[in-house]
Amino acid sequence: MKHFVLAISFLSLPFISIAQCSMCKAVAESADGGVFGAGLNYGILYLMIFPYLIIGGIAYRLYRAKKAN
Repeated sequence: MKHFVLAISFLSLPFISIAQCSMCKAVAESADGGVFGAGLNYGILYLMIFPYLIIGGIAYRLYRAKKAN
C-alpha cells in the first residue's frame, strides 16, 4: 500500500505543479491576457508526462524481472 501511494504521488506531481520559470510565466501571462500562459503551462506539463511514463515502465519491468527470479 505504501508503494502504491508513493507511485500515485509521483504520477500526479506533474498535474499539481506549475511548470514554468518566473520569466517565462511573466512573458506568457502578459500576452493575450494570460490565455497563452495557461496553454504554455499545460503544454509543458504534457511533455513532462512521457519521461515519467518511460522511467516508470522500465522500473516496473525491472521489478517484475527481479521478482520472477
